[in-house]
Amino acid sequence: MDLDRFKSQNLPTESDETFQLENSYTLDVTVDGSIMTKAGAMIAYSGELSFTGQASAEGGVTGFLKEAATNEGTPIMNVEGSGHVYLADQQKKVQLLQLEAGESITVNGEDILAFESGISYEIDTIDSLAGAFAGGFTNVYLEGPGHVAITTHGDPMVFVPPVSTDPSATVAWSDTKPNIETNTNLSDMIGQESGERFQMNFAGDSGFVIVQPYEELR
Repeated sequence: MDLDRFKSQNLPTESDETFQLENSYTLDVTVDGSIMTKAGAMIAYSGELSFTGQASAEGGVTGFLKEAATNEGTPIMNVEGSGHVYLADQQKKVQLLQLEAGESITVNGEDILAFESGISYEIDTIDSLAGAFAGGFTNVYLEGPGHVAITTHGDPMVFVPPVSTDPSATVAWSDTKPNIETNTNLSDMIGQESGERFQMNFAGDSGFVIVQPYEELR
């Protein structure tokens, strides 16, 4: 392939959309004000943009997690100004969601990529899993309206409750809440917690659960 053809086939696309996929792994966000992104996800930008780290106070739920060194969740940054920022996370696939007013979703902190600054959010942990996985198990509750970008290893599957899932493979859930069960009959043979030892049980007949074909947390 000659250079001109390679260039033309891989240039960013022009669009009026705020959140747009350039390919399966790269998100193009048009910034006109501010957005929130996962720290370290920026791979390129154009225009006049500034990047500021965000952190919550100890025990707070209005910011996004403690310092990255604590390994408790996912630190984020605020991107401000006018331009385009291009985001990616370890070749994970980007999934775009649009929340209407009153709609909400809870996302594993590892799987957040970006969301519009107008989205209200708070963080929480599942205490019964906090000691079972490295860095604990931190979730981010997001409520619309606005765009949200999450990431998955491979193509996701969506289940309607009732369903039980492996916490390490569970990406997000909406309009349902998990109960955690421990299978004491399974012993760990390799010095790590087995994902099958714990199950997230989603009951009821509403909402949905997003699962990826990959066990992310250990």
